[in-house]
Amino acid sequence: MPKVKTNASAKKRFKVTGSGKIKRKHAFKSHILTKKSKKRKKALTKSALVHEADVKSIKQQLWI
Repeated sequence: MPKVKTNASAKKRFKVTGSGKIKRKHAFKSHILTKKSKKRKKALTKSALVHEADVKSIKQQLWI
């Protein structure tokens, strides 16, 4: 049987916290920042948790 591989793109985008939740970064922070407010850009910098509906599929990709 072949080896089970972790999805490399998911591995780069998500981290598992100590309590087992999955952490992610916000989108829309890479370019075209002049029209975005300072408050909005600051909020996008912080990390967030993955929504409950998506946790199962991400865990399958990470082989957790």
